[in-house]
Amino acid sequence: MTQVTEHGGGVWSLRVPIPDNPLGHTLVHVLDTDRGPVLVDTGWDDPESWAELTAGLEALGNAARDVHGVVITHHHPDHHGLSGRVREESGAWIAMHAADTAVVRRTREAEPGTWLDYLARKLAAVGAPEDHLAPLRAARASGRTRTLPGLRSALPDREIVPGELLDLAGRRLRAVWTPGHTPGHVCLHLEEEHPARLPGHGRLFSGDHLLPGISPHIGLYEDPDDATGADPLGDYLDSLERIGRLGVAEVLPAHQYAFADAAGRVRELLDHHEERLTGLLALLSTPLTPWQLAERMEWNRPWDRIPHGSRNIAVSEAEAHLRRLVKLGRAEAVAGTDPVTYIAV
Repeated sequence: MTQVTEHGGGVWSLRVPIPDNPLGHTLVHVLDTDRGPVLVDTGWDDPESWAELTAGLEALGNAARDVHGVVITHHHPDHHGLSGRVREESGAWIAMHAADTAVVRRTREAEPGTWLDYLARKLAAVGAPEDHLAPLRAARASGRTRTLPGLRSALPDREIVPGELLDLAGRRLRAVWTPGHTPGHVCLHLEEEHPARLPGHGRLFSGDHLLPGISPHIGLYEDPDDATGADPLGDYLDSLERIGRLGVAEVLPAHQYAFADAAGRVRELLDHHEERLTGLLALLSTPLTPWQLAERMEWNRPWDRIPHGSRNIAVSEAEAHLRRLVKLGRAEAVAGTDPVTYIAV
C-alpha cells in the first residue's frame, strides 16, 4: 500500500523506494500551489519507484500529468532520478542550484568510462590496494559503465538562486544554499505559519542536509577537473550553522521522518564532526594514506565487512576530513610520499 503522510497546510510526503539500498526510500514532498502540485525531489529512476510516486499522487487526487514543477534539493539519483519522467508526463519545470546542474551536465556529456577511469586514478593516488582497483578496471573493460546511475539525468530548466523566493503561486518557499553533501545542495524554507502552530518560523525541506538520526555523507566533490581544493566538510559545517539560525518549527527531511528542534540536531552534528576530527588527529600521529585512515576510522560495521562500493564512499569521507584538517593547519601532507601520506602537526 502506498504510504502517504499528511503534514498539514497543503504539504504531504510520499515514500518512494530506493532499490537495494539500506535507506529504503526517499520522502518526496508534495506542495500544493495555486498552479498545481509541486514536488520537492522525485526519487530513484526505477519502475517500482515510479509506480509508488504515481500511486501516491493519485491518492491525493492528482496524476503525474498534473505536476506543475519539481524542486530538487540536490543531484543524487535518489532525489533527482525521476525528474525527467515527471517532466515528460506533465511538462513541469525542474529547478536546481547551478553548482549541481553543472554536475548533471558534466556527467551527461562525459564519454562512457570517464567516471571509472577517474575513480580508479583517484583511488590509486590515495593508496587503494590493487585488489580494490581490479574490479573497477574490469568494469571499464567490459563496458558496464552504461548502467551507472545518473548518466542521463534530466537537465534542469530553472536555476534555484540562494536567498530568493521560488516562483510558487500562493506559497512562500525560500531557497537556502547548504553546500557540503553536494556543492549545490539546497534546503527550502517554507516561510508560513506551522499548521499546528508549533513554535518557530515555518518549516524546512532539508533534503539530505539535516536528518534526524543519520549524519549525511560528506565526501570530496567528485569533479575530475577540480583543482581548487574545495573543502566540503567546512562548507557543511558552515551550512549547518546557517540552518540552525533559521529557528524553524519543524524539519521535513528526505529520509527517515519529520522532526522538531532543528537547532538541537545541528548542535549534535557539529559536535559529532568535531569529535571525529579530534579522533583522526590521534590516528595521524604516524603518517597514513587516506585509504589507511579510512581503514582505521569508525564506521557502522568493521572495514572487512564494508562492500566494495561503500569503501569508495568511506575513503572520500576520510579525504574530506583530511582536507578540513589541512585547511585548519592541524595536519599536512608528508613531502615526497607516493601515494601521499598525511600527519598531524
